[in-house]
Amino acid sequence: MLRLKNPLIEHGKNLHHFRQIRNIVAWCHISGEQFNQYNFVQLNTLKSFSTTRTLLKGKDRGRDKKKSQSVHTDLNELAEVVSVEHMMQQFDKAIEQYKDSMIKHVTLRTSIGAIEELMVKCDEDEYQLQEIVQIARNPKLIKLDASIFPEMISHIHKALSQSSMNLNPQQEGTTIYIQIPKVTKEHRENLAKTAKIYFVKCKDNITNVRNKYTQDIKKKKSLPIDLASRATVYVDNISHEYIDKADKLLKTKQKELLGDS
Repeated sequence: MLRLKNPLIEHGKNLHHFRQIRNIVAWCHISGEQFNQYNFVQLNTLKSFSTTRTLLKGKDRGRDKKKSQSVHTDLNELAEVVSVEHMMQQFDKAIEQYKDSMIKHVTLRTSIGAIEELMVKCDEDEYQLQEIVQIARNPKLIKLDASIFPEMISHIHKALSQSSMNLNPQQEGTTIYIQIPKVTKEHRENLAKTAKIYFVKCKDNITNVRNKYTQDIKKKKSLPIDLASRATVYVDNISHEYIDKADKLLKTKQKELLGDS
C-alpha cells in the first residue's frame, strides 16, 4: 500500500501547535511572493479594446432578429473610470475557483487529490485532510491514519460522509478506511447536479464583480455621460463573456458525466 507522508504533522505536538506551524509556513510562502495564481495581460501595452455581445430583449426571444450592442473603448480612457486589471483579475479568479472545484469534487473516479484536499471543519478553523492525517492507498482502498490528531476523527468522518464523492468511511480506532466507490448512474446524475451548483456559484461571483464595478461607475457623478455609458457596457459585456465561458465548461462536464451526445 502506497503511503503519502505529510512532514508537517510529524512536527505538530498537538492541534494548536500544528496550527502555529501551518501559519508560519503559509506566511513564508506568501512573503516569498509565490502566491500569484494568474497571469495577467499587460494592459498598458494595449491601445484599445473592442467587444461585441449579442443581446436579446424579452419580446425578441425565440425570433431570428437579434440586437447587438458593441462598444469600442480606449483602455487608457477606461482606466480613469475603473481598475481594469483588478476587475479582470477578479473575473479570472471566479473561473479558476470554478475549475478547481470541478477538478476536486466533480470527477467520476474518486481521486487521491480530491480526498487529500477535502476541507475538514473544526470549530472556527478549517484544515485540508492531508494536513491532519497520514494517507495510504491501493487501487480499491484508502487508509487514513488520524493517530496524530485523534480529536479530529469525528470531524474527518463528517467531512468525508458529506462530500460529493459518494464515500462511506469506516472507522477502526484512529484509522479510517474508505472503499473507492463504483460509478453508478445515480452517482453520475448527482455529480451533474453538483457541477450545476458550482456553475451557479461561479455565475454569482462574476455577477457580483460586475455589479460592484457598475455601481462604482454610477457613483462617479462627475463622469461624462457617454464615458460612463461606454464603461458600463464594457463591464457588462466582459462579465457575460466570462459567464458564457463558465457555461461551456459546465456543458462539457455534464456531457462527460452523463454521456450526452
